[in-house]
Amino acid sequence: MPSPLISPIELADLLRAGTPPRLLDVRWRLDQPEGRPAYLDGHLPGAVYVDLDHELARRDDPRHGRHPLPPRAQLQAAARRWGIRAGDTVVAYDDVHSVAAARAWWVLTRSGLSDVRVLDGGLRGWLAERLPLETGDVLPRPPGDVVLQDITEGVVDIDAVEEWPDHGVLLDVRARDRYRGDVEPHDPVGGHIPGAVNLPTTVHLAAGRFRPPEEIRAEFAAAGIGEGVSVAAYCGSGIAATHTALAGTLAGIDVVVYPGSWSQWSRTRGRLGAVGPAPSLDVVPV
Repeated sequence: MPSPLISPIELADLLRAGTPPRLLDVRWRLDQPEGRPAYLDGHLPGAVYVDLDHELARRDDPRHGRHPLPPRAQLQAAARRWGIRAGDTVVAYDDVHSVAAARAWWVLTRSGLSDVRVLDGGLRGWLAERLPLETGDVLPRPPGDVVLQDITEGVVDIDAVEEWPDHGVLLDVRARDRYRGDVEPHDPVGGHIPGAVNLPTTVHLAAGRFRPPEEIRAEFAAAGIGEGVSVAAYCGSGIAATHTALAGTLAGIDVVVYPGSWSQWSRTRGRLGAVGPAPSLDVVPV
């Protein structure tokens, strides 16, 4: 099975080969979710723009969270628009820590694609190697014909995640101040799911690239994750948790994702929220 990462030099070599991969530009961040203007100003040659909010997520009932998983038909239609055909190699990238690109990697691999990778270092890593960009839009012709599956594996729902700390490790991969409940800029209340351990997904990076597998394993071990331990991850809205799932794959650790994450949990009556640093914390209704 191919590595889920590809370096800028490796990707440049593939682009020069006879069957270049399908490139997905997934520029998105919480404070600037619309990445198309930056994409039009400059993107990797042949890359198509992916709208994370509307193609890699479903936006309807806020009780499902801010970025619930897209239904199969929606994702398949988007993948065909991107030009993906059966058997293609797909490479996703962004310009902030590969978090949005990891979402594309995760939903596509969980939907049945066998060769999806993330550009390690993203757009900044590509530019650091003095590799070229192109401007304008890319509209693949003809469109793709890929057939995707429903996402049924590697996910955990709100009821199962509540019980997760009883038999495994539940990771909250947000920044420490949001985990503690000191700040909460996006959801109704701050805090975290009781029993969750904080492991910000950014610890798996160094200079914008993923750290070596042994270093990632050491970070997981420090959070109490050893051999045979079941691991689930959540974040604010299910985006950064897929980045932790990618880090886990690099380290040989299976991480399932709670897609609703804190944005669903904090909007659901009857759930409890914990604030403060573990293990000394207060538990209150959300």
